[in-house]
Order: sequence, then C-alpha cells, then structure tokens
Amino acid sequence: MTIFLQSLDYQLWHIVINGPRMPTRTIEGVVSPKPENEYNDNDFRMLQLNSKSKHVLFCAVGPNEFNRILFIMLDHEYELFLMHDNESISDMFTRFTTIINSLKNLGKSYSNQELVRKILRCLLKSWTPKVTAIEEAKDLSTLLLEQLLGFLMAHETTMKNHENVEVKKKKKTIALKASREESESEEDNDIILISKQFKKFLKSQKGKKALKKKFSQDEESNKVEEPTCYECKKTGHFKNECPNLKKKERFHKEQIKKKNEHSKKKKAMVATWDDRDP
Repeated sequence: MTIFLQSLDYQLWHIVINGPRMPTRTIEGVVSPKPENEYNDNDFRMLQLNSKSKHVLFCAVGPNEFNRILFIMLDHEYELFLMHDNESISDMFTRFTTIINSLKNLGKSYSNQELVRKILRCLLKSWTPKVTAIEEAKDLSTLLLEQLLGFLMAHETTMKNHENVEVKKKKKTIALKASREESESEEDNDIILISKQFKKFLKSQKGKKALKKKFSQDEESNKVEEPTCYECKKTGHFKNECPNLKKKERFHKEQIKKKNEHSKKKKAMVATWDDRDP
C-alpha cells in the first residue's frame, strides 16, 4: 500500500501519515485557515492531493475493514458524546440518534437504560438540578428515552420563558432609566434657559426699572409695617417705649413726692400748735 501510494504521488503517503494539509495564512504572527476566495494554484493542488489520498484508501479498504474502521470511529464518538454550548435538546438528540443508529447498523446496540443514563451524563452543568430531580423522582430502569426527551424539552421551554422575562425586565429597567435621565436633562436645560433669560432681562432697561420698582415697593412696605406710637403718634416704637410717656411718668412721680412731703410738713406744724395750747 505504501509503494502503491508513493507510485501515484509521493506526497500522498505523507498526507496519509501526517494527516490532510489545509491552506493557511499568517497575520501578525497568528496562523489561521485561509478563506476559499484567497486560494491560489498551490492551495488547490494541496486540496486535490488530500482528496486523492482519501479516494485511494476508500478503494483499497474492503467492506469488512471499512465497517471495522467506521465502528471504531462511531464508538469513539459515543463515548465522548457531550452536549454543546447553546445547543438545544432537539439538536443534541438528533446527533445522538444518528450515532446510535449507525452503531446499531454495524451490530452494536445499547439498552434503553444505558441510553437514558448516557444522556443524563452528557448534559451541561446548568442542567444539573433537573438531572438530580429526574434521578430522584423517576425510575431510570423503566424510564423510556422518548419520555426523557419530553421532560428535557419541557424544562428547556420553561428556562427560555424565564430568560425572556428577565431580558424584558432588564430592557424595561434600562428604558425607564434612560427616560428618567432624559427627563432630568430636559428639566436642567429648561432651568438653564430660564436662568439665562432672567439674567438677560435684568441687564435690559425694563429689567432695571422693574428691579428698581420692586425695591421701592419693598421699602414702602417696610415703612408701612413699622410700629406707630399711640402717645406721640410717631413711628419706630410702641407706646410703652415712648420718651414723652416716660417724661410724664417721671413728672407725675415728682408731683406725688412733693405732695407727700408737703402733707408731712403740714402735719408736723399742726402737732406743734397743739403742744402750745394750755
């Protein structure tokens, strides 16, 4: 087989040993697959050799060997089978069913219990609570694979509904916050505009006159509000604080004092005359 491949094209044997070679490109030190629209003649030559080596192997391998190789590949896929990120339950079951049906055609079959346990083991970590609930509530030895599919799809629908509700709440919160910020911004703009207009009005002649008139009215209002004395009829103090009233009180007290002294002198003189009588 080695000689046959080398006789066709020496590079075919290297492709079989080392694997197919794909066109690549290097950008800033990073190697990545080259897009098909950038393929050149050497790239097409490389791909042609890959296809040719596969064709030779398919033609050289008999039916028994081919089935044995295919069985090994499918069994490897079954043992390493896992649910992909962001993959739906339906898509996962489709991949899983394709593998087990192909193995069944090659003579390898699994019991329903083995398939159920395999599915429960291959789910993502986010499904752990549901897996635990199924293992505790159901008898895995009698649970059919179709029933398990129904439970998982129903739970998937519930989780999506919850996610949609949370997304709507977040969008509503963001929209409300943006609306409040916009409203506050409009109010701030209105205040700034009014402030500018008021300052402009004060700088104008009308504004100065209105401001002067306002101060005059305030002064007159303050004057009207000043207290009036009922004694002297003057403003600025009450009657009990009036200087005239205090003068009158002092004069009245002096008159009473003089009257009392005169009365005392008179009584003393009367007493003296009474002592002189025989």
